Amino acid sequence: MRWLILLILTATLARAEGEPAGEFDYYVLSLSWSPTWCAQEGAARGSPQCDADADFGWVLHGLWPQYERGWPSHCRTVHEDPSRVVTGAMADIMGSSGLAWYQWKRHGRCSGLSAPAYFEAARQAFDAVNRPAVFRKLKDPVRLPAAIVEEAFLRANPDWRPDMLTITCKAGRIQEARLCLTRELRPRKCGADVVRDCAMRDALMDPIP
Repeated sequence: MRWLILLILTATLARAEGEPAGEFDYYVLSLSWSPTWCAQEGAARGSPQCDADADFGWVLHGLWPQYERGWPSHCRTVHEDPSRVVTGAMADIMGSSGLAWYQWKRHGRCSGLSAPAYFEAARQAFDAVNRPAVFRKLKDPVRLPAAIVEEAFLRANPDWRPDMLTITCKAGRIQEARLCLTRELRPRKCGADVVRDCAMRDALMDPIP
């Protein structure tokens, strides 16, 4: 009986550590509208991403391994955690090294890649997106349908289809654009639990400071 209890406890602890790294179906590339994050929490935290001269628009929130339904997180990996140099090098597209570190812990470890390779893949995926220039030209806050934001991304990236992309909102604001990618970083159809477009017709979108 004692060995059975020990076996059960060992199995439970193993599951609590997270799923095995590298076992996933596709990626979700998440781009966050920086002014929204700053208005909702970043400015209150004193994040450098929200400085008046930071000039961030769409930033890389993360590259997330995904199952066809659900997603892994905090996976077990044989790879070392990234150095401050590695996470700091991502601040130009992620806003801060802190976000890079958090994304590695929660999602990057699940990729099965080393930290440098994971961040290289994330940058490659981010750079491949044509981010609509129109939103950088905003001078004042606007309210608009989330569908307009999706349409702008589709026009800027004509190889994409609507079922590859979703726009999310949070607390009445445009929050993120999420693109689904194959493991080779090519656009693909999103799983059913990822395709949940924001239906707001008057979502707030702040301009870049």
